[in-house]
Amino acid sequence: MAQNRRKAGTRLTGRIVRPGNPSYRTARLEFNRRFSKFPRVIVFCRRTEDVIHAVKWARERGVRLRVRSGRHSYEGFSSVNGGMIIDVSEMNKVKVDRKRMIAHVQTGNPLARVYRKLWEKRVALPAGTAPDVGVGGLALGGGIGLLSRKYGLTCDNLQQVKMVVASGRFGAKTIMANKKKHSDLLWASRGGGGGNFGVATAYTFRIRPIKTVSIYSITWRWRDLEKVFPAWQRWAPSVTNRLTSTIEVASRQVGTIESTGQLLGSASELQRLIRPLLRSGTPVKVMVRTVPFIEATRFFAAADLNLEPKFKITGAYGFQPLPREGVQIIREFLSKAPNRHSSVWCQSLGGAGSAVSRVSPTATAYPHRKAETIYELSARWRNDDEQLRNIRWVKRFRRALHPFVKGDYVNFPDLQIKNWPKAYYGVNFARLKQVKQKYDPHNVFRFAQSIPVK
Repeated sequence: MAQNRRKAGTRLTGRIVRPGNPSYRTARLEFNRRFSKFPRVIVFCRRTEDVIHAVKWARERGVRLRVRSGRHSYEGFSSVNGGMIIDVSEMNKVKVDRKRMIAHVQTGNPLARVYRKLWEKRVALPAGTAPDVGVGGLALGGGIGLLSRKYGLTCDNLQQVKMVVASGRFGAKTIMANKKKHSDLLWASRGGGGGNFGVATAYTFRIRPIKTVSIYSITWRWRDLEKVFPAWQRWAPSVTNRLTSTIEVASRQVGTIESTGQLLGSASELQRLIRPLLRSGTPVKVMVRTVPFIEATRFFAAADLNLEPKFKITGAYGFQPLPREGVQIIREFLSKAPNRHSSVWCQSLGGAGSAVSRVSPTATAYPHRKAETIYELSARWRNDDEQLRNIRWVKRFRRALHPFVKGDYVNFPDLQIKNWPKAYYGVNFARLKQVKQKYDPHNVFRFAQSIPVK
């Protein structure tokens, strides 16, 4: 390969961090501390030209590269040993055009900042709950949240993406993908996952006016599981699509079940809508109130704070309610959780004219349109000697639930899933490979579960 490389001439620009720099230790860290990788160089890009130079530099030298924004890749895909990390977190401008109801958002913005900037103009983007997740990774993989059933996924509101792609044998260039130009790349960027085709640097999103919303939280004791979980599963897809809800079953050591949700409507309407839940089991704590939308984002973000630093997560979709055997599996596994920091979390997606399910499975790269719910099975820990036990528990849990659920969300990647192309992309995988062949024929942007060229 060495003789095919031309003379390395490109210089890196931006903020360059190498081993030996005082900031290297924190610069290399992933959100999931289960992974500890040592890159050769980390380039914190501040403008698109920095990204172009980084891609060229890596290609000229045959250096592997990874793309990183919020560092939230569950399997550490955005880091690499001995290679380059292109970190776009310092590209964080947000510009709102309220007249056209669009927002131009650079790729380094965490969700909390996006929500805050849009709130200044009293508008919102349907997006997730974790405040420090990067908007790019979220949007490119789909993007589910508390506005999904009314306004769709984050990727459904993506109108244009600016991306640095590999060009020729050693080069890189910027292209704009929208409905008129590179529409196939826009299609792939709506659910095809981050880091597969190039480095996305900016997005144009459709936004929605917003002021106040109503939120709820209901807590039950663990013994109510067989009553509450089936009731939530029947209710969540059947209620108005202005209401998106979640339910989380904690480990038996914690001993709680909590459902939360957000309604585009009044507290009195929400109180009426949640009656089926209030009648199931014996709630021990109930909260219903109307708040400014920005306060609601902080309420839902609280669950993602102060978590254990190392974790293993897998996901799946429910196309119909779990039968009794499925609920018993949840009881069994959370009764024998490896520690108290284990749970099952679910969110409603489909049903009742949901904006998610109204879109065809092939209209975007995100294929799971007919799913009613999404599941996240998680185990978290602090000490390395707990790791194997936790990972095995998640694997067994997934296998036990397998008869009742399907697939996985690409933003909940799991290296233990053998047929991950089908799990993440379903019917869209073949077309995604064609887009990969067109825009990254040399497979510059690759990692353990990246879309292959062949």
